Amino acid sequence: MLVALRLHIFPDASRSGCVETEKLHKRIMHLDALQCGMFTVDCDTYYTTAQTAGGGVRKMHIVHNSDTPTTTYAILETPSKQVTLSADFLFDLLLPRLDHMYQAKKNLKIESKGAKYEIGDFLVKIGTVTMSGHYKGILVEVEYLPCVTPALCWSLIREFMQSFMGSCVKPTPPTYLQNHYNDIHTAQDTVRQYVEKFNEFREGPNFGGSQSSGTAN
Repeated sequence: MLVALRLHIFPDASRSGCVETEKLHKRIMHLDALQCGMFTVDCDTYYTTAQTAGGGVRKMHIVHNSDTPTTTYAILETPSKQVTLSADFLFDLLLPRLDHMYQAKKNLKIESKGAKYEIGDFLVKIGTVTMSGHYKGILVEVEYLPCVTPALCWSLIREFMQSFMGSCVKPTPPTYLQNHYNDIHTAQDTVRQYVEKFNEFREGPNFGGSQSSGTAN
């Protein structure tokens, strides 16, 4: 089922990693959540080997989500827009043939990995984010299963997230949801949000430490 989803960086100022993650696990279990497996979302970013006609270097993000194991997502990023493609997972085999156009930089592969929980109509994923094996922060994904349009369930999602994440969850909708408030949410929305959050971990000064930024833009 397609769902309305929110993705949130959980602040970890102490950089303690597993300690803060364990706190979230305990809080969600106190709400009578049931663990229902594990998940992984990973992203490798490729860069054009030469400047394009419009100037600058373009990026291509290759994303895999364990919830859609037969699909590979490619997000082509330009200064003005993003184009998201969904392809068969065999698309990965074509990447070496594109090395004259796109090349991946070393040590930039990033992933969020952790446990999934069910609680009523919500699905919660608490992920530890690592890049090349190094801890970067905590990323929480929340899905509200009965609804596919953020405008119809934003208040409910916000209240639920505040119940176990506290005041770091802001009352106003984050930018991404504002831009897609009345749209039907799809799996492509999910991967686009993950790419934005991964970029924040890669480029942000605190890598999820004292900052919290709501849902991806």
